[in-house]
Amino acid sequence: MTNEPLVRYERLRPAQIVERREACPVAWIPIGTIEWHGFHNPVGLDTLKIDALLERCAQEIGGLVFPPLYYGENREMALMEANAADRDRIAEGMGLDPANFSGGYMYQSPSEQDANYHHLLLHILHEVRSLGFRVAVIGAGHYPLLDHARAAVAVFQQAQRRLEGTHTIAWAFSGYELLRAEGEFTPCGDHAGKWETSLLMHLDPGMQDLSVLPADRGEGLVGASNNGVQDSNAEFGRRAVEAMVGKVRARVTEFLDHPERFRGHGAPM
Repeated sequence: MTNEPLVRYERLRPAQIVERREACPVAWIPIGTIEWHGFHNPVGLDTLKIDALLERCAQEIGGLVFPPLYYGENREMALMEANAADRDRIAEGMGLDPANFSGGYMYQSPSEQDANYHHLLLHILHEVRSLGFRVAVIGAGHYPLLDHARAAVAVFQQAQRRLEGTHTIAWAFSGYELLRAEGEFTPCGDHAGKWETSLLMHLDPGMQDLSVLPADRGEGLVGASNNGVQDSNAEFGRRAVEAMVGKVRARVTEFLDHPERFRGHGAPM
């Protein structure tokens, strides 16, 4: 039994949704992927970490978390299995043929895959707007998806100029970019290194196995940042999470208190 507030949209009854939305009309939308994150991490790390981070935001700031999106991203670009220098070793570790991630393997071109994902994000944003939320925050656990989320946010913002009803402010973030100027959290924004591994150790513990990492720190890692990942720890993850939640709280509070600043052309998103 937990004393944390119920914040998962799909798990609540209508009256519960209305009560929480009226208290804080913010929708949290986690997006990620399924991707290699070393031998020591689960393949869903990107989505698991952002889903748990947004749940923490909802608990501490308010609002409701929508179901995470694991699927739909381009499977031939910006993916470790497809683009890493050691992609063959990654495929071997997955028991797969590297050709599974080669150009042309998916039935649509990379540009078509990107367009499909963009339209899906727009659909989600408009669905959230239809459900009465004044702010929609997309959290991108897989860093390349932040560009897609920001593009969808920009189009969504402009589309509302011709729509009647409540204007919903949309914003997208990944997390590391909020803290990368702060030396305490170096390194941040890595791939399956100390940053990502520590975040998940705090947010959703028990899924790592650091014992599979090589004892020789000079030895290269397969598809993972070699940046002291052996020193990953939940306490570092906790401090980073608290700092990110603080940054997000400041932005969301401004969206709610001063929505007029974030409408029209060139809004500071």
